[in-house]
Amino acid sequence: MRFRYKSILVLCLSIISFDLFASLQPVNLTVEYKKNPLGIEAARPRLGWWIDTDRSDVRQGAYQIQVSPSKQGLLNGKSVLWNSGRRNTDRNISVLYDGPALKSAQKYYWRVRVWNTKGKASNWSEVAGFATGILTQQEWAKASWISNEVLPDSLKVIPGIHGSGDGLGNKLLKRAVNPYFKKSFQLKKSIAQASVFVSGMGQHELYLNGKKVSADFLTPGWTNYEKRCLYNTYDVTNQLQQGENVLGSIVGGGFFYINRERYRKVVSGYGYPMFRLILQIRFTDGTSTRVVTDESWKTMASPVVYSSIYGGEDYDARLEQKGWNQKSFNDASWKNAIVAKGPDGKMAAQIEYPVRVMDTIPVKKISVPEAGKSIYDFGQNASGIVSIKLSGKRGDKIKITPSELLTDKGFITQKSSGENFYFEYTLKGEGVEEWTPKFTYYGFRYAMIEGVKPTSVELLHTRNSAPGAGSFSSSNELFNKIYHLIDWSLRSNIVSVSTDCPHREKLGWLEQAHLMGESVKFNYDVFHLYNKIVDDMIEAQLPDGMMPSIAPEFVQFDGPFRDDPGYGSAAVILPWYLYKWYGDTDVLQKSYPMMKKYVSYLQRKSVSNVITYGLGDWLDIGPNSPGVSQLTPIALTATAFYYQDVMLLAKMARTLGNKEDTKVYDLLAADIKKAFNAKFFDKNTCVYGSGSQTSYSMPLYLGLVEDGADREKVFENLKDSILVHDKRITAGDIGHRFLVQALAQEGASDLLYQMNNRTDVPGYGYQIKNGATALAEHWSGPTADFLSQNHMIFGHLMEWFYSGLAGIRQQEDDSGYRNFIIDPKFQGIDMDWVKSSYQSVNGIISVSWKKSGSKFTMKVTIPANSSAEVFLKVSSVDEVTINGLKFLAAKEIKQVRKQDGKLILTVPSGTYEFECN
Repeated sequence: MRFRYKSILVLCLSIISFDLFASLQPVNLTVEYKKNPLGIEAARPRLGWWIDTDRSDVRQGAYQIQVSPSKQGLLNGKSVLWNSGRRNTDRNISVLYDGPALKSAQKYYWRVRVWNTKGKASNWSEVAGFATGILTQQEWAKASWISNEVLPDSLKVIPGIHGSGDGLGNKLLKRAVNPYFKKSFQLKKSIAQASVFVSGMGQHELYLNGKKVSADFLTPGWTNYEKRCLYNTYDVTNQLQQGENVLGSIVGGGFFYINRERYRKVVSGYGYPMFRLILQIRFTDGTSTRVVTDESWKTMASPVVYSSIYGGEDYDARLEQKGWNQKSFNDASWKNAIVAKGPDGKMAAQIEYPVRVMDTIPVKKISVPEAGKSIYDFGQNASGIVSIKLSGKRGDKIKITPSELLTDKGFITQKSSGENFYFEYTLKGEGVEEWTPKFTYYGFRYAMIEGVKPTSVELLHTRNSAPGAGSFSSSNELFNKIYHLIDWSLRSNIVSVSTDCPHREKLGWLEQAHLMGESVKFNYDVFHLYNKIVDDMIEAQLPDGMMPSIAPEFVQFDGPFRDDPGYGSAAVILPWYLYKWYGDTDVLQKSYPMMKKYVSYLQRKSVSNVITYGLGDWLDIGPNSPGVSQLTPIALTATAFYYQDVMLLAKMARTLGNKEDTKVYDLLAADIKKAFNAKFFDKNTCVYGSGSQTSYSMPLYLGLVEDGADREKVFENLKDSILVHDKRITAGDIGHRFLVQALAQEGASDLLYQMNNRTDVPGYGYQIKNGATALAEHWSGPTADFLSQNHMIFGHLMEWFYSGLAGIRQQEDDSGYRNFIIDPKFQGIDMDWVKSSYQSVNGIISVSWKKSGSKFTMKVTIPANSSAEVFLKVSSVDEVTINGLKFLAAKEIKQVRKQDGKLILTVPSGTYEFECN
């Protein structure tokens, strides 16, 4: 008996000990949703962290934050700028800094500790940091815009002109100088810390003492330069030295200056390339100084003799000046920079991740269809540039023409991507020479090389460097290939905007940003990119509330190509997404006036709450050549978006506590729904619109099906509209996402599987079968050789891979993945397993399931400070084991309910393995 009591005592003590010493630690600290960011301009930055623990059912009960301008002062507690004290809340996302005002160009350090709901405290986190940017326009006024030459006002073209610009007379004919800028300066004191704040219009490379300051490419990001000019922030403490230092830069045109040479989608002239910089230096004695751009800087034409975001780049190595950006260089032949009138836009820190080289793709095959013309096949269609090594005589040239496709005779063709784009390099004749273009990019798989034969050629894939957020793999090899097909189109079209294609247009078409938003967010951290797009939309909106179809609006299109509710609705949908995905209410507040103006604009354009204009379901598969909607009434898609906008605006008004607006928009949404059904719904046949796939999918998914109507019959009609086409996709750009989601929502993932698990008809598999390596603009893929072969336009199956097959979905009222759903849709699908993960703002969510005979096993991970509803296709808890235990022995599961033949378990944080028969 004594032994038994001792055993029980030891067991109890071990349980208590385990609970007391189980790990609980804040990790992954972020400021403004980034790790250790530079250039923060927010007066009250948003702080965040994950909670790392080896226990299940862990929620935060409180936190304490400390911030200091000194890392040592933070650790020893002697110079804490802000101490939040213990704050009893479970909030770990978007926690506002609440201390004294932050200073410009200052580095700060911070840490956090948390308590769980049982009162157990963590250790302090590792110290994280952030640095502020230039916080006032007055400070920027001390740094001039400088240029090598000045574009007269009479020759400026703002905004840009669509097409060749042949009617512009003598405007934009000149090749702009892509200038060098340099400044030598002396530092006599020991350096404590230094940051540089730099902008080049349109794009720049920055050097300090002969070395590039960063790996950023095509920086800063693209904006409407009359409204906002972005700058980049870099810590250069370790590159500075006592004595002489040299700052240097090369600046290219980007979207700031596009002349009328070679291929161009747009021509524009805000000005010739110009440059602006502030270097802030703090010394160890507590003093500081600044170096700024002014007329004392020197300038010279660089070897980049031609550069166009649309036409390519030429480089003449004979014009190089060795050591130009290093000390002791003789710049006597250089002229002083011109202080120029810069664009009207305010200076703002770049918030989105910079574009960088993210992959290096080697040549897979070389062919020679004709003497002097070699075709290099990289095996992958991707956005990027070439990198070459070569040797030859001074004055020899190499011309590199990229393309997505080859002709039947094996030559390159730019029919799909914009003809007359190429790279050209002139050798200096000094041993092995290396070159990569600086200020342009293209989407390509092949490159035709003429002239000097290179010893090495690589494709450098460039994209927005946002970290990856998700993963997906399955037992279906075709689906794995489709995943990568779509992913290559995603990564090739995220730069500083979300483009339609990485070659022909390079414009921020807004319908793809919102229709593909869920797909992109599962694969990449798009918080900053999509916030930047929201800023672009706020600046692009017209005074009457109309939202152009592209933002920034570098060019003004005509008619429905400029004004389409399917595109402009991004003004309402994207802020809602950012709130839902990342728990960000700031974006709702800053966007609210824009959203209200856009809805008011649609309200004025409507007739009896129906909108009748737009492009409709662009590129649907009908009897005619692809283009404007053929199968679905334009008014149906336009009015459906109008309803979605108003419905979401009502939700956002409710979230922001605006009761009056909530009531107004709730009533308006109800009126639009009534009008939609009166116009497009046949009560006798339960047919919507023309009976196309899109006609049914949009009302089903958006909740527009009339109250009391036979929803099941509407859904049966949708299925019939698919079966009558032999399960082929006919929906276009607008309708396809709604088709995918409506089928998943209504429990027809098996039909969705059958539609896409094939290669015989236009669709994903058909594209792959015909050689596509990135998703094409049209379902026919490479066989439609006049359309882009790298377009995210139809990538909506990516969303289904995560939300359907893996089953990761947000609850209706969730924000920031605090409460989500895990409900894999595998019934009727011939797949054995799926593995997926998503790095939410709250932590990593993972799901892996497999079927073996009648046994189903699923392993899930739910991050701390969150919970999930897990759906299992069983009728009783007796059929379920959790982590090898009978259900009743699994103490973590607090709630169980049944719905539609499924068991729904409310599961707290932790890792669990469910097994069902």
